[in-house]
Amino acid sequence: MTPILPDPESLCAELVRQLQPQVTADTALVGIHTGGAWLAERLHSALGIALPLGLLDISFYRDDFDKTGLHPQIKPTQIPFEVNGRHIVLVDDVLYTGRTVRGAMNELFDYGRPASISLAVLIDRGGRQLPVAAQFVGARLEVPPARMLVLERDENGKLRLKLDA
Repeated sequence: MTPILPDPESLCAELVRQLQPQVTADTALVGIHTGGAWLAERLHSALGIALPLGLLDISFYRDDFDKTGLHPQIKPTQIPFEVNGRHIVLVDDVLYTGRTVRGAMNELFDYGRPASISLAVLIDRGGRQLPVAAQFVGARLEVPPARMLVLERDENGKLRLKLDA
């Protein structure tokens, strides 16, 4: 059975509502390329976070790098703030196995030792292989294991979800 996909624009608003009380002057947002970066851009603007937005490309930190090889469109990681002692909200589009988040945390620690790391995701689809949990979740959605849930952004910046085989 194919699940009905929620509107990602509404889920963004839900994440803003959840995050707003938690944001302080010491909060930094870091988005994981690609969908997490799009979402982090939206959240950063809506929450009025003073620190610049951080972006991660975890291609070199994936635990399946030896099997899948290098992704052809690697984006540069940008962490334009001091990580040491910072409260960081890591942002991704879809939380599934937890392996992407593990890779992102490994990369963040290469930049310093944050005071804390919280996770915000648009969709938690379950199916964890690692003990990773999001503190801020737009929606929980059951997706068949053989399908991939993908966040897309059109030329006007509007977000939409789709299921790939």
